[in-house]
Amino acid sequence: MQIIDGRKIRDNILENIKKEVELLSFVPVFCDVLVGEDKVSEQYVRMKDKTATSVGIKFHNARFPATITTEKLIEEIKVLNNIPNMCGLIVQLPLPENIDIKKVLDAIDPDLDVDCLGTIASEKFYQNISHLAPPTASACVAVLKSLNIPLENKKIVVLGNGELVGRPVSALLKSLGFEVNTITRNTENKEMILKNADVVISGMGNGKYINSLMIKENAIIVDAGTSESGSGIVGDVDIESIKDMQGFISPVPGGVGPVTIAMLLQNVLTVAKNKNN
Repeated sequence: MQIIDGRKIRDNILENIKKEVELLSFVPVFCDVLVGEDKVSEQYVRMKDKTATSVGIKFHNARFPATITTEKLIEEIKVLNNIPNMCGLIVQLPLPENIDIKKVLDAIDPDLDVDCLGTIASEKFYQNISHLAPPTASACVAVLKSLNIPLENKKIVVLGNGELVGRPVSALLKSLGFEVNTITRNTENKEMILKNADVVISGMGNGKYINSLMIKENAIIVDAGTSESGSGIVGDVDIESIKDMQGFISPVPGGVGPVTIAMLLQNVLTVAKNKNN
């Protein structure tokens, strides 16, 4: 099984983003709102700060205490919406339990919602009338494109129908003209559908669920699921089980994850280019 190097794909995308940012007439601003002091969330925000800065996008720090109310956070987001040259605004999840996530996400200006998690931005994506696409779904497609393997006649299966991976990646692939089979808990003959799949995209968050008996030789597997285990973060695929098979696998970590940040910044660039016109 050949390992797909997500970091290499990320670097290629970031290199192109940097070149395009240099051609803009202004410096785009990106903000990842952090509420509370969750160490993992802080790490993700620092990573986005570093990556954005590396391609010439200015990172705006916005940190608030875990005690902030939903109403006050919405007020703060409305202020952030209006910062000059703001081209991307997201809220780092999870939020503290006292915060109404939906109300907060819907306070983001839909034109700046580069995570596509607010109601309007999400609806525009699913209606196929948006310039933006959810970053993780875009990352899965970018991983597939990096292989330069024609997918037109391939049987594509998506495991899971969640809001972060399964549902948007199915919609994105369909918008590109591909036929997609989505497997959920209620799908009949799911074992046979999975076994016959040429391309498998998994976003279940079910650690090491997929093994060598469940897939066919030469399958392309994009693992976008993450679960915590004793040894750290693992994906939906048991890589040890499939390592001697033919095909391709994007691992966890090091596969879809790095590419997701690049696609997030690609969305920021898209917003900036629309402002630039």
